[in-house]
Amino acid sequence: MRVLVTGDAAADPRAVVDWDAARGLGAFLAPAGPLDEREVLVAHVEGLRRAATLAVPHVVDVTAMQPADGRDVVADPAALSRVHVVDRASWVRAASQGMEVLLGRAGAPGGAQGAPGGALARAAGAAEVAAALALVSTRVLGQYDPYVAAPGEPGRLLLVAPNVLRVGRGLDARPDPFALWVALHEQTHALQFAAAPWLADHLRARVAELLDDVVATGTELGRGGPVRRLRAWTTTLGRAVRAPAGTSLGTRLLTPAQRATMAEVAAVMSLLEGHADVMMDRVGENVVPGVGRIRAAFDARRARRGGALDSVLRSVLGLDEKLAQYTDGAAFVRGAMIRVGRRRLNAVWDAPENLPTARELADPAAWVRRVHG
Repeated sequence: MRVLVTGDAAADPRAVVDWDAARGLGAFLAPAGPLDEREVLVAHVEGLRRAATLAVPHVVDVTAMQPADGRDVVADPAALSRVHVVDRASWVRAASQGMEVLLGRAGAPGGAQGAPGGALARAAGAAEVAAALALVSTRVLGQYDPYVAAPGEPGRLLLVAPNVLRVGRGLDARPDPFALWVALHEQTHALQFAAAPWLADHLRARVAELLDDVVATGTELGRGGPVRRLRAWTTTLGRAVRAPAGTSLGTRLLTPAQRATMAEVAAVMSLLEGHADVMMDRVGENVVPGVGRIRAAFDARRARRGGALDSVLRSVLGLDEKLAQYTDGAAFVRGAMIRVGRRRLNAVWDAPENLPTARELADPAAWVRRVHG
């Protein structure tokens, strides 16, 4: 998802999004989700909270990872993450908060509001963010957010109750095993950031670098006389046309340098998602009865495509690229573990330079050679 503005509004990234408006509109647009008897819903929420707690020792076991600060999350699961079971509107509000912090000064209110077009640009950015989050709110099962926590506090783990309920029923999965399976994925993310306390700041810095460059490009598109603007727009459209097939609309508009930075960020996100996907299945049938069947049914659901409108939305928002993160990252994790084992795979969490590059994500043997010799 990318907001592109031109002219004076683009000159200052603080003009891009009115986050308060995005939160309010996105929560309003988010559908309520499936309804049921109160007793069923209460039991469902309690089951999700219980699953989040039960998942922690299993995640520590299957990943062979520990928080870098030595805290004992097996004895105190609450030390790993702050668990919130939420509805869709609440997820939108929380997710927008995380985005605002991650994007840093790009979302901060400031002096650009007084610039010509600044308020309009912020409102347009809010509408785009709100619409995207409302759409995603119907699909996301859970999310770990390391960006809003105060120093020394664990991040926030969100479990979206109506979506877990709907998807679990759609897969014909038993409620408790499915809730635990979802919680295993999200608590793996929590452990990733606890094991690599530098990771959140690393991602923030790379995203900020990308945003600064994108904003500069947007400024160039609106600067100068008609001839200069026409040349800038022609160059941008040419990049869009020449981009590889399957690239989202937003990514098509990036410069080669911007794409390289985005590829680096995407490689990290692929690692995070793929690692969590692999580890949530490693617990086995004794922990999650029917885990193999759940995985097969879930992957089939994940791969399905909707109609024409759904395809357009996937292309514009980059949702197909998001789905690729899981498969590419999982293939890297499996390939690296085959070569060096689970514990030596965990070298990826030691330092930023140990993260796989975009090329190494498709070639785990190259990562092993570089990191382990």
